[in-house]
Amino acid sequence: MTALTPLDGPDAVHAAPPAPEHTALWKRLPVVRHVRTSVGLQRTMLVIGIVLTLVFIITAVFAPLLAPYGFSQLSSGDQSFGAQQPPSAEHWLGTTVGGYDVLSRTIWGARPALLVIIVAVVLSIFLGVALGLVSGYFGGWVDRVLVVIADALFAFPSLLLAIVVAIVISGGQSSMWGGVMAAAISLSVVMIPQYFRVVRAEVVRVKAEAFVESARVIGSGHLRIMGRHVLRNSTRTLPLILTLNCSEAVLTLAGLGFLGFGIEPTAAADWGYDLSKSLSDVTSGIWWTAMPAGVAIVLTVLGATLVGESLNDLADPRLRTRRAAKAAVTSPVVAVPGGALTDELDAVDELEAPDDLFDGRGERA
Repeated sequence: MTALTPLDGPDAVHAAPPAPEHTALWKRLPVVRHVRTSVGLQRTMLVIGIVLTLVFIITAVFAPLLAPYGFSQLSSGDQSFGAQQPPSAEHWLGTTVGGYDVLSRTIWGARPALLVIIVAVVLSIFLGVALGLVSGYFGGWVDRVLVVIADALFAFPSLLLAIVVAIVISGGQSSMWGGVMAAAISLSVVMIPQYFRVVRAEVVRVKAEAFVESARVIGSGHLRIMGRHVLRNSTRTLPLILTLNCSEAVLTLAGLGFLGFGIEPTAAADWGYDLSKSLSDVTSGIWWTAMPAGVAIVLTVLGATLVGESLNDLADPRLRTRRAAKAAVTSPVVAVPGGALTDELDAVDELEAPDDLFDGRGERA
């Protein structure tokens, strides 16, 4: 009689699957990882938001190559463009009341918008995160003083503050960098308390965890604990605030230009300024001077908002658990002693913690 091998007989099991390979580096990149983790409506919103944001960034960076004319150019050769000319082969979107090419002004207007986003976010995120980390970690009178200051700054309306700063910097009409700095400084004053509040609340929660106490016991200094253990676990919600602040930066710059306190038309293109000067054209049936600037503002703000809302949805652990459960149901099952092992390991890699695979009773979700 032939002896049974370990894979023969009624109680035999299939051979164990090969060891899982590590997820590729490009799949772990922030944007790619979020797209792979998202499902349904969240994925659609995220993809649309990323596409709109990339179009905005590419337009701002490559404006000299994409724009047919300069932002303050009034003629080509010896021929003047003319004012309020309808769309034509020479001017695809017509010309403004000032004689500028509408398409060129719209493309060039993305550059100041991107600059004010970068400057405002960099100024506010570094100061806000640093102050929130110090306030939440040390507490005491330092925390009380910083909280009072943050609450006072949070009460300032950003647009009104931007007008005051613009008047102080250049009397209301400024160069490109003057307008950018006026909007960026005013936004930073309002945005710093937002980062401060979020980081401080997370630091207060994280510093009470066991791993922080363990770091203190083994003799780690305050700077090491704050930077290595507390800070890296207190910034998960910052991407959402950052994307929403990007939208606010674009709207503030456009509001300054619309009210006449923004960038001079000969210094740089400004969507808000162009939109303001085209209001009287709408009543005369001239639509092409107002539509491009307005659509550019709406699409830019929409792209940043969709990305932020999608990141907020993906921060919900129930969404990750639901996707992991769906992958477990649709994947092939291999019989093993004591249960079932799925062959779809990518879903496990995308979870932030193994506990997301189990419900409160210790069973697979």
